[in-house]
Amino acid sequence: MSTSTEAPIETPPAGGKVPLVELRDVGKSYGNIIALKGINLRVGAGEVTGVLGDNGAGKSTLIKIIAGLHQPTEGQMLVDGEPTLFNSPKDALNKGIATVYQDLAVVSLMPVWRNFFLGQELRKGKVLKSLDANAMRATTKSELAKMGIDLPDVDAAIGSLSGGQRQCVAIARAVFFGARVLILDEPTAALGVKQSGMVLRYISAAKEQGFGVIFITHNPHHAYMVGDHFVLLNRGRQKLDCRYDEIDLDKLTQEMAGGDELEALTHELRR
Repeated sequence: MSTSTEAPIETPPAGGKVPLVELRDVGKSYGNIIALKGINLRVGAGEVTGVLGDNGAGKSTLIKIIAGLHQPTEGQMLVDGEPTLFNSPKDALNKGIATVYQDLAVVSLMPVWRNFFLGQELRKGKVLKSLDANAMRATTKSELAKMGIDLPDVDAAIGSLSGGQRQCVAIARAVFFGARVLILDEPTAALGVKQSGMVLRYISAAKEQGFGVIFITHNPHHAYMVGDHFVLLNRGRQKLDCRYDEIDLDKLTQEMAGGDELEALTHELRR
């Protein structure tokens, strides 16, 4: 069960919309090791917040805090404007925050519909309850269709789908089971251009339906295609915090690649 602290609630941001999830000056330390420091992040309904950073930037730690796996050692997390502390991933799910990790948590040899309801199967009968396979098949097809995913055969093993299709099924599953905020962990990593495009279209569809999306990625091009707000992490610190209309793709890419440090190095190498 999530609990609230007694810290005062500050005034909502301009426009009067309270973010679905907000981090204020959040930090995380493991003994003497500082994994995150001074992180501020917001995601609103119908918005995509792109969190960028290379390996070791702190993206995984950030995911774990929002998903309820870890608690911050400093700062504050708010959900719907209320200071909130998660003690477990179940607390986050109860608040409508779902994480889709890179490994997707699917069973490759099982059909799509079984994976869609994995651990939350529909059953029929009052005494000897059995799996309601037909209802789960129909629900899977309709829920995927709502988000523009047309799978002709939900009895196919999910392992036979493309990487992009598997990502979309995992995201649709999270939405169906009550997510309002989707944390997507590198959903386009290791995907080809066409498959990445499929996932990015799905993210846009989720945004248009009013979901809040935290898009974790190391690809500034993908982030810029769907993002409304960008946060750049570098060695556990927040290097950038801006909205779409405050930065162009070239600048975002430059900042991701090292910004002024990279420019200085390039100048030195060319001397």
